[in-house]
Amino acid sequence: MAERTLRGTRMTTFSMETTDNVVPSDRQITVYVCPQSHRTELPFSIEAEIPPTWECRCGETAKLLDGPAVEEKPTKHVRTHWDMLLERRSIPELEELLEERLTLLREQRGEKSRKRSA
Repeated sequence: MAERTLRGTRMTTFSMETTDNVVPSDRQITVYVCPQSHRTELPFSIEAEIPPTWECRCGETAKLLDGPAVEEKPTKHVRTHWDMLLERRSIPELEELLEERLTLLREQRGEKSRKRSA
């Protein structure tokens, strides 16, 4: 029964909705300018919150023309493996652990134990 009701309507390519009595919202045109002087004009609804930055077609970050200054977010220091290691151990402790591991490896290879010269 469902096959007969859908026959010939082209549902995938044709919408049954109409634009009669549809009132579009009021719009404002915003202008963004990137460091390479590319201008991008975008329509936004009057009720929409306007973003202070927009990605330009060249990949740069464009700023809103005559807009508020963009707040720079503080960047967090990237902690490396070495930084995290130094939070747990001091340099003398690390040197002692290194010497222990080298001694163990030398013993496994059958080499004589060597002392590191300071």
